[in-house]
Amino acid sequence: MSEGKEHAETTVKNSERKGEDNGMPTPTTTNDEDMSHPASPATFTGDDAQLAAEISTQLETVEARLYEVTEQTRRLPDETSKHLLAAGGKRARPNLVLLTARLGDAKNEDIIDAAVAVELIHLASLYHDDVMDDAPVRRGAQAAHEVWGNSVAILTGDLLFSKASGVTAKLGPEAVRIQAETFERLVLGQLNEFAGPPEGADEIEHYIQVLADKTGSLIATSARFGVMFSGADSALAEPVRVFGERVGVAFQLADDIIDLTTTSSESGKTPGTDLRERVPTLPVLYVRAAAADGDATAAEVVDLLDADLTSDDALEAARAALAAHPVTEKARAEASRWADEAKAALAPLPEGRVKESLFAFADSVVARTS
Repeated sequence: MSEGKEHAETTVKNSERKGEDNGMPTPTTTNDEDMSHPASPATFTGDDAQLAAEISTQLETVEARLYEVTEQTRRLPDETSKHLLAAGGKRARPNLVLLTARLGDAKNEDIIDAAVAVELIHLASLYHDDVMDDAPVRRGAQAAHEVWGNSVAILTGDLLFSKASGVTAKLGPEAVRIQAETFERLVLGQLNEFAGPPEGADEIEHYIQVLADKTGSLIATSARFGVMFSGADSALAEPVRVFGERVGVAFQLADDIIDLTTTSSESGKTPGTDLRERVPTLPVLYVRAAAADGDATAAEVVDLLDADLTSDDALEAARAALAAHPVTEKARAEASRWADEAKAALAPLPEGRVKESLFAFADSVVARTS
């Protein structure tokens, strides 16, 4: 743990020992506009202005409910619980709940609670992920562990998971069971990423499974909840669940490409960050496999990747070489394939604005640049 983090945690412990909330670090957040305006549903609705307006209205209710559920009487847990919530975000999972709910009665009050529950689970996982990854920034704000230390960040994630469970409990035992299974997959995905593939396992298959668990599982549950709590035909729950899982994988694979090929102004982070942190993304796995098969140009790229990437010049050389190698286009094609398979899973859905919007979402996932 860094000296700064130790100091932050000591400050927290001392203030709590005295029964006071004074002296806590002040978090750095994004501007007020970012905090008060969650992501638009436009990505999900294509050109359907009426649908976008309907979902936007419900998103405002979801946002208010998120703040209500995370309210705490003590200053420290109240600030930490709202830290990432206030920093904004795409609200992709609530959007999906509200969209698939339009396969049934989207006005059912349970829909709002379902949307709140999945976003709380997502937020909770971010606190834990940032500690695991030692990420300094999240959504334009300092990561919670940078402000309050690792222990407080982890406990805040736990607190948000408990709040999500309380909301889900109101939705009934089936919802609780699904949440428990989703939570298990989130944790297993993180553990398996940390441990790496077992000896003799296919590294690419392992990587895809990690993405399915860490990202796809909760997106799948979001889409499924919309069907379940709108009273839609239960036969539609499985197709949208499969869609959600596959589009989640496509989303993360697209992130691999974005890290290599976009500028910092487009993506919000330094290009090649994953390379510097030795994250085994799909292009990296592909180029290592190609080098092992005797591809001389791939071997040259691997040499650059395995060098000391501390300096910006070394990082840029490795990034540019990997981005220019055919394996990056191969990885892009794989992301598109997962998006296409996500759309194929929607064949049982009736034609109409929900299906069209889900198609638009899958396309946007692989076409985005940030």
